[in-house]
Amino acid sequence: MMVPRIVLAGAGSGVGKTTIATGLMRRLARRTTVQGFKVGPDFIDPMFHAAATGRPSRNLDSFLLEPPVLRNLFGWATRDAGIAVVEGVRGLYDGLTATGEAGSTAEVAKLLDAPVVLVVNARSLAKSAAAVVLGFKALDPEVRIAGVILNQVSGARHRAKAVEAVERLAGVEVLGAVERSTERLPERHLGLVTYEEAGDAALEKAEAMTEDIDLERLVEIASSAGDADLPQDEPFVRRERAGVRIAVPRDRAYCFYYPENLEALEAAGAELRFFRPFDGEPLPDCDAAYLGGGYPEVYAAALALNRDFLDGLRSLSEDGVVYGECGGLMTMCASIRAYGSEHRMAGIFPAAAELTAERQGLSYVRAVATADNFLIPGQAVRGHEFHYSRLTPPPPGKYGFRVERGTGIGGGADGLVVRRAMGTYMHLHALSCPGWAPSLVTAAGEP
Repeated sequence: MMVPRIVLAGAGSGVGKTTIATGLMRRLARRTTVQGFKVGPDFIDPMFHAAATGRPSRNLDSFLLEPPVLRNLFGWATRDAGIAVVEGVRGLYDGLTATGEAGSTAEVAKLLDAPVVLVVNARSLAKSAAAVVLGFKALDPEVRIAGVILNQVSGARHRAKAVEAVERLAGVEVLGAVERSTERLPERHLGLVTYEEAGDAALEKAEAMTEDIDLERLVEIASSAGDADLPQDEPFVRRERAGVRIAVPRDRAYCFYYPENLEALEAAGAELRFFRPFDGEPLPDCDAAYLGGGYPEVYAAALALNRDFLDGLRSLSEDGVVYGECGGLMTMCASIRAYGSEHRMAGIFPAAAELTAERQGLSYVRAVATADNFLIPGQAVRGHEFHYSRLTPPPPGKYGFRVERGTGIGGGADGLVVRRAMGTYMHLHALSCPGWAPSLVTAAGEP
């Protein structure tokens, strides 16, 4: 039986998708097993989904994942779920190009043959809300907009007018409305703060905001999803245990990991050893370290005091493997300069990672691994970057990636390499680069 599924899309960014999706997931999780998803490469929204459902939320990114892989990931992740809720990215139709659908929520909805519920910011709109919905319906008839949620309504009179306009003039059912609120989930330069910082109060607020939304009707619409080909086979190739230990920091400073990356390393035979350097925990005994992204610049002062962690990374880089993404790259540098202070880091690379007011990279990335890439030499890869820092001075060393689309470290290069340590601004997804995890485990097992 196909899992009931629904895509919660927005008429644009900032319409309240994450808060509404999180609140609905928490309400649904009280009655069934809910699998959350996020369209696009976002790390933070899925944290709130996971907290609401008790399960890892998965990214469905049609730039990073080929259609068969995306469908397989969805099918495998929902094999024991009662319902799937997919939160979209940006506006429903916004993607990689002005007129194409690649990378858009609409493309994912069609790949999954899932109905769409459109979230519309109805602030100061009544009849005009119907025009918005009508335009979204007309743009691509293959996208089935089966319901609307109105956000930012100002009271009963406004709600009644907007609901009547959308249902009578656009012909789409309104599932509920969310009252106008001046409260927002707190944000910083990379988006929302993480769930670990926001806490359960954010979940309670999200659930309360969705009380007026008809959950029974939402489930009925989700149950009307089509008969898409969604294979449930495990998407990873499993190998025998390799006796390799990979240390993975997971705390408020290091929290940007695709769950599939960690699962792929385990499937390739590694034992993952999680630890919390922000809380003072040392680097565990390991053969390799995988440093994800996050906010090391925000917590640089605390991290700088944890010399067991930072000096351990430097020692590990002498005879083991260290792989860092974005915040991990910054930690591998000599120092982090941020908020008027400079804090010493691991010193694997000679440069300083400097926080900037301007965004340095926000882009999907296409790159080719160079001969100096000790993991996947010669392979073409796709990834994602989002950073407000740069390395200064630009290191002259070897680089593991030649960037064809994106920013990287600079000068068309990314993936700074010293011995068997590599730091990159690019986040790779293990299912779009299936050789990455096995190669990292193999390298970690070599003397």
